[in-house]
Amino acid sequence: MRLAELSERSGVSIATIKYYLREGLLPPGRRVSATTADYDEGHLRRLRLVRAMIQVGQVPVARVRMVLGHVDDESLGRTMRLGAALWALPHEPEPADGEGGGGDGGGGDGGEDAATAAARAEVDQLLRTLGWSTARELGEFSPVHRSLVSAVATLTRLGYSWDAALMAPYARLMHQVAVRDLDFVETFATEAEKAETAVAATILFQPVLKALHRLAQEEESARRYGLE
Repeated sequence: MRLAELSERSGVSIATIKYYLREGLLPPGRRVSATTADYDEGHLRRLRLVRAMIQVGQVPVARVRMVLGHVDDESLGRTMRLGAALWALPHEPEPADGEGGGGDGGGGDGGEDAATAAARAEVDQLLRTLGWSTARELGEFSPVHRSLVSAVATLTRLGYSWDAALMAPYARLMHQVAVRDLDFVETFATEAEKAETAVAATILFQPVLKALHRLAQEEESARRYGLE
């Protein structure tokens, strides 16, 4: 398809497509003349992914470029390719060392505070309980692991002791979600499509899961306590 058709089918303006091409977020089309190029379904799919990251995920252009670099890295196996692309997405802020110190027992010297140390131990126990060996081996290398430790530490500081036993049932439910996620990813033909879909699903499906969680809470509350 030509640029005008690509714009029409994707809903992205020609000016924005040209910007994405200049920024390296979209691969160049097949040149057919000095001023004309052809684009294919791969360009359309990539445009949708870029729009999802920038417009829905609010991912900065530089970070989008980094994510796409991993998506397109054919030297990586599937697990590493998916993992690298998802790790490159923005994650929840991580506290600096010592955050939350002072009044709750440590951290004043710039080291890890007591709540963070306790949270790290509970997360490690959780992963042991679940048998998630890869997550344990990666540990602090994973931004997702660091975000979980940070979240549990924050709960601890606020007086909510979310230990491994409390987290385990939730984690098992999330594993069922992950199975469905990857079942869906595997319906796509190429490794690039699989990686693109994993990134898009992470951005687009998480708001759906959050909304479903809240709806489920509302439904369960009404069943238990009525509507009065």
